Amino acid sequence: MIKYQPDILARGLDVIFCGLNPAASAARAGHNFSNRSNRFWVVLHLAGFTDVRLEPEDERRLLEYGYGITAIVRRPTKRAAEVSTEEFGRARRGFEMKMRHYSPRSIAFLGKRGFSTMIGRPDVDWGRQSTRFGGTMAWVLPNPSGLNRSFSLEALVRAYSEFRLALAQPAVPLKGEASDGFPAPERA
Repeated sequence: MIKYQPDILARGLDVIFCGLNPAASAARAGHNFSNRSNRFWVVLHLAGFTDVRLEPEDERRLLEYGYGITAIVRRPTKRAAEVSTEEFGRARRGFEMKMRHYSPRSIAFLGKRGFSTMIGRPDVDWGRQSTRFGGTMAWVLPNPSGLNRSFSLEALVRAYSEFRLALAQPAVPLKGEASDGFPAPERA
């Protein structure tokens, strides 16, 4: 039996890439983004996040680059559409506490649905958000799933590259950037 651990996390990472929930194929394979049609690992490399193209089996190496992986909802499904709005709502508080605990510089939500559902705004844009989440800067990137045919590989690489380049700049609050409504975490 394969033991699947969807979280690849450490404290103080530059980015935590956040999926909606684990794919059933990832749970079976024991590694995140392991479906052959998923473009996550290719996009990370082409966008300059990694100097080599990592394979799903190399997922823990992301920590060496200062990146991590998690999901809002822990239940694996064949399609993300199987996760209900109510399930995102129930997951929010625990997920937000997890992000506060790990305290990344930025959270990159892969797709709009999870982030928009959790903050109660159906109109989120791609890119950096004016609302922080879990006390940290939030970005929304296109989901690299092979089921997402709205974005070509080139468009995905462009969006992820823009994010990587923005991370290289000093973090400056956006005009009107809103708190996420929870008190700031206590630092040791």
